[in-house]
Amino acid sequence: MVKLSIIFMFFCLANAIATPTARIVDKRPESVQAWFKNLPNAKEKFTKLHFYFHDTVAGKNPTAVTVAGANVAHRYLTGFGLIRMMDNPLTVGPEPHSKIIGRARGIYGVASIEDLDLLMTLNYVFTEGKYSGSTLSVLAHNPILDKYREMPIIGGTGVFRLARGIATAQTTWFNMTSQDAVVEYNVMVLYYEN
Repeated sequence: MVKLSIIFMFFCLANAIATPTARIVDKRPESVQAWFKNLPNAKEKFTKLHFYFHDTVAGKNPTAVTVAGANVAHRYLTGFGLIRMMDNPLTVGPEPHSKIIGRARGIYGVASIEDLDLLMTLNYVFTEGKYSGSTLSVLAHNPILDKYREMPIIGGTGVFRLARGIATAQTTWFNMTSQDAVVEYNVMVLYYEN
């Protein structure tokens, strides 16, 4: 246990050193309380983010794994009842080896008997740049066959405390056999600069 704690401390220190452009957000309860007290004086800020989400289901190193499936899921063409946990890379470009700026961590499930619709609950966890250490939360209906999908941003942490906004998704690549996909995201978010 001590060894794991030491490794974790070194990881945190290395991450802090490796991301000097990140805004440091004090997460202690008294600091969060002070942030809320200053909220009436805060200015609302708009930011647009653009990145690619790589959902890898097949191969040696999947980033999305099936964690549950209803016994009757095979009866439905949609796979209704299938649930996957994900830790997908968010990258600057659509290429598999493009620079990683964060992770999409959460869960999605096939939530429709007749349509290929997902219920997605996830966090965009930013690990690079000025938003490193901050997150945006999504809880959404994702009709994956639509060209463009609109999903609400329902909150965030760090720089994005009390965020709200819209993420639009467009699939740029999908493999029917492996179910691997690359999805382009444009995220418009409002948050408070405090």
